[in-house]
Amino acid sequence: MLPFLKKKPTTGYPKSFAKRLTWRIMLRMIIIMIIPVYLLFLLTYGIVRVGAFSICERVLKGEKEEVRRITSDLYMAATNTAPFIEENLNNADKMYDIINRMLKLNPYMRSCGIYFVEGYYPKKGRLFAPYASRRDSVIMESQDACDQGNDYVKDKWFKDAISSKKGYWAKPFLDNDSLKSPLVSYLLPIHDLSLSWLNEKMQPTRALNWKNSEEWNPEYQLYFFMTDSTGTILVHPDTKRLVTERMQPYINDDNKNWGYLSVSDSREEEKIVEGVKTLLCRQVVKYTDWNICLVMPIFFIDVVGYAIAGIAIMFILLGLLVVYFFGRRSIKKAVNPLQQLSETADEVAKGNFKTVLPELKSRDEIHHLRDSFAQMQQSLTSYIEDLRNATAQKAAIENELKIAHDIQMSMLPKTFPPYPERDDIDIFGSLTPAKGVGGDLFDFYIRDEKLFFCIGDVSGKGVPASLFMAVTRSLFRNISQHVSEPSHIVNALNQAQSEGNDTNMFVTLFVGVLDLKTGSLRYCNAGHDAPLLMGHDVCLLPCDCNLPIGVMGDFTFEQQEITFERPTTIFLFTDGLNEAENINHAQFGDERIMKMAESLVADGQLQPTQIIRHMTDAVHTFVGIAEQSDDLTMLAIELK
Repeated sequence: MLPFLKKKPTTGYPKSFAKRLTWRIMLRMIIIMIIPVYLLFLLTYGIVRVGAFSICERVLKGEKEEVRRITSDLYMAATNTAPFIEENLNNADKMYDIINRMLKLNPYMRSCGIYFVEGYYPKKGRLFAPYASRRDSVIMESQDACDQGNDYVKDKWFKDAISSKKGYWAKPFLDNDSLKSPLVSYLLPIHDLSLSWLNEKMQPTRALNWKNSEEWNPEYQLYFFMTDSTGTILVHPDTKRLVTERMQPYINDDNKNWGYLSVSDSREEEKIVEGVKTLLCRQVVKYTDWNICLVMPIFFIDVVGYAIAGIAIMFILLGLLVVYFFGRRSIKKAVNPLQQLSETADEVAKGNFKTVLPELKSRDEIHHLRDSFAQMQQSLTSYIEDLRNATAQKAAIENELKIAHDIQMSMLPKTFPPYPERDDIDIFGSLTPAKGVGGDLFDFYIRDEKLFFCIGDVSGKGVPASLFMAVTRSLFRNISQHVSEPSHIVNALNQAQSEGNDTNMFVTLFVGVLDLKTGSLRYCNAGHDAPLLMGHDVCLLPCDCNLPIGVMGDFTFEQQEITFERPTTIFLFTDGLNEAENINHAQFGDERIMKMAESLVADGQLQPTQIIRHMTDAVHTFVGIAEQSDDLTMLAIELK
């Protein structure tokens, strides 16, 4: 089976595409709905707070109107009764009838009294103060307040009332009877209003105790309290504070002036009352300087807001749950054909290209995918067949290239040392093609005590270069068998390779004839790199710049001659050495070749095998993991 058709493991991935797609949709819906849900919560909480402010204001206004009605009734009763008192001032006993009648007509009046100045009725004594008090809803008791030794003319309240030109509400006080009832009086003359009765009327029917406890708890209770202009408590759930304490110490507020508001004003603020964060609504009772306040703990607002927001979120989550189940069912039904195609794909991945695809009734994208899959199945079958044929052809070509490589290598000298019986010369050469076959060549042989040798590099690579190289090497052998002058050999090669050269290929070539007896070297260079002479030092062999072979058929090549001192080694190479590139495309270069040669001369390593081995190691180290870009050929000839 082909590697790209092997089935890959799927462990660790969700098996159900429908479930995965449903969760993706749900996750995106949840992410998208986070901000709207948060805004809904803020909106709900804000509406609850605004509603709480509005409700508190309305409740407080209603309670204020109730107090105003009661105080107004007392005010009107006192004002309307004043003329009857003035008409009956000549009859002291008539005063008892008047105060009893006022108590009968005003059920929320605790007591009523008429206090006369000193000596107003001489027959009644120095002081006369008819007084009536309510003990229950039926029985009333009338008496003279002076009978108990009450010298009221010395009291401040009496002096203030005498000096006042109009009626007013006096400061609250505790009654002197056994009940110690808290009272507040309206002085026109004086009428007493029971604060205990007013407190019971306001609190029991209005208070909301969150814990259902009989004890008053400011943290979980909505309640009313009322104060006068000085802050003295008139109404409060804790009856022990009535009249005896002020409200300011229990409120975290820098404003101590409770009489600041006008009758038409209303104020709602968040305050710390009784150590509890609350919503405090305050208004002024008409005809009085009293402040009536409604205290609602923020706890109530938070609970209601969180409850409403929680209910809304619960319904949203319930809706998401319904969407999840119905969406999963619909998606599962929609992707069922994909599951069938997936199973078919598994069979195809195993190499069963003739697997029957499922039939689909729908005419949507999945059906189009099924048709595309069928075309792919047919294409894979055809592709595999073509690939099989191409693989067979490639194997045949590679086999042929291997044979060509073996033939090419067999044309080159491969036995080293080539002349073990001689002690005046040593030769070693190597050729490493960049591909299966290459275009480099080298050759040598001895005839008439003369060493004929050459090294060349054909333009291009691969099979065409190898054929051109084979022809060049064969011509060199044939021509040099009859001609001893290097220039004649090169000129003959150039004329032969230029004829019919439709591919415009050429070869750089260096041809030399070394006289082994005299050490004289005659040579001709056809565009090749100059060899190195390695003896006592290192130098380049002087070479003329000539054209490569095959470029111009009528070009005349001139030969050169030099005589060596023994021992000397001639090192010849192709551009596969100096132009070898590493992964950074930097070249090995002539300078590195020269330094390497100088290092070998300094170490006395002039043997051909040592020179080529060290050069090979050096260039391989430089190139590293980079791919070989050109054929690499080296030839070393040591004249001992």
